[in-house]
Amino acid sequence: MGAHMKTTIDISDPVLKDARRLAAREGVTLRALVELGLRRLIAEKKRATGFRLRRASYKGNGLQAGLQGASWERLREMAYEGHGG
Repeated sequence: MGAHMKTTIDISDPVLKDARRLAAREGVTLRALVELGLRRLIAEKKRATGFRLRRASYKGNGLQAGLQGASWERLREMAYEGHGG
């Protein structure tokens, strides 16, 4: 796993107690449990920031005839016409 750096952190007593119990039950060290948790959280955050919205645009010729200068309400009516919106 590479080089290790020693550090000190403050953890609430109830969380530390639960972590020690879990580590004992899983047969791993507290250090290994904390490192695993951090790795999972970091990986989750990387996935969350990697989201890309799919491209949904299409080629067209602009607004339909008669809609140039139409109000937003009219454009919305046209967009949802026949779609229950």
